[in-house]
Amino acid sequence: MQRPSGPLLFILLNLLIDAIGIGIIFPIMPELMDRVGAGSVAEGAFWAGILAASYAAAQFIFAPIVGAISDAYGRRPVRLVTLARLVLDYVIMALADSYWLLLLGRSLAGVAGATFVTATAYIADITPKEDRAARFGLIGAAFGLGFVLGPALGGIAAEISLTAPFWLAAALAFGNLMFGLLVLPESLPEASRRPFTLRDSNPFAIIREAVRIPGLSPLLTGSVVVEFGTLVYVVLWAFWGRETFGWSTLPIGITLSIYGILLATAQALIMPRAVAWLGEARLALWGLVLSVAVFAGFGFAQQLWMLAILLPLAALTDLVPPTIGAMAANVTSEDRQGMVQGVIASLASLAAVIAPLVYTPIFGLFAGPEAWVYLPGAPFLLAGVLVALVIPLLLRGTGEQTGGDAT
Repeated sequence: MQRPSGPLLFILLNLLIDAIGIGIIFPIMPELMDRVGAGSVAEGAFWAGILAASYAAAQFIFAPIVGAISDAYGRRPVRLVTLARLVLDYVIMALADSYWLLLLGRSLAGVAGATFVTATAYIADITPKEDRAARFGLIGAAFGLGFVLGPALGGIAAEISLTAPFWLAAALAFGNLMFGLLVLPESLPEASRRPFTLRDSNPFAIIREAVRIPGLSPLLTGSVVVEFGTLVYVVLWAFWGRETFGWSTLPIGITLSIYGILLATAQALIMPRAVAWLGEARLALWGLVLSVAVFAGFGFAQQLWMLAILLPLAALTDLVPPTIGAMAANVTSEDRQGMVQGVIASLASLAAVIAPLVYTPIFGLFAGPEAWVYLPGAPFLLAGVLVALVIPLLLRGTGEQTGGDAT
């Protein structure tokens, strides 16, 4: 693969700052829920899950539309508008003194949640097909590095005040916006654009259109199930850590930072070699098998030494989403990259709507004081079962793309 170009570096830096803004909030979520009236760890996890679901619901509706708009008018203007809305979201959350204002801020952020959509479409625009999996891996590396810095910065800023992390995230997002205004070029030429039609304003119609693209349906299914499975970390890590190991904000932030380092290393250094060695189809399938094993490990983990084994393996399983994303891009025409990446983001958002509503009640059932079986890791076990069920479907789909040899 060729060295990253200037525009690619700009995109990756923007994603890094976005990830810092997201990760900076994770360690304070239990305390934030306490501040707005949650009465217990399980109740706090539930309301935090509702907050996450509101973001995802807005993104589910708007991500395909935003992707289609970027196919019609270009990636640059769409990306800059979404960044401006993220700044507004962080300001609202910093000023919020009630749960409902937090909910409003997260919903606005969901509308602006096309950052990932335009980033992946932008990279697909400027990258040859054979290099897309590795470059999509760089997106994960940028996010991983952001999650290294984000939780650490969040923990430090929270020592000033509980709202300081939001102000810091707003400042970083604003700097990101200013940087994009100055240096981000357009990646989609006029000749490769397609008109935005009334049909493109209907997210369900866009999803149906994407499903009809030959070879894309099994990839979309695999993508959404994998996303649903991995959301168990996002939804429950802080609450699971507090319940299982008695963690405070600091160890939550430290473990998230360690995971971010591992993820960035896997995506930036291991991903290109893994694609070259196994190919995209085999990498995706073996990654799914490893995911099942890792979820089972977290489900029964009770000792810290187990995390030392599981966290590096979990980072390796994160090679699966960018691999599937690259495979989806490779079966899609250039004038529909934004649409398809928007659909992938939309389905991921649908998973993010459902995941908190599924995982947090299960966590409360098995971690609450009246649990008939005390097993805080039960949501991880459910995630593993779901990922295992999708392996045969993805095996069939990837086998068709590789002439029947995906193993």
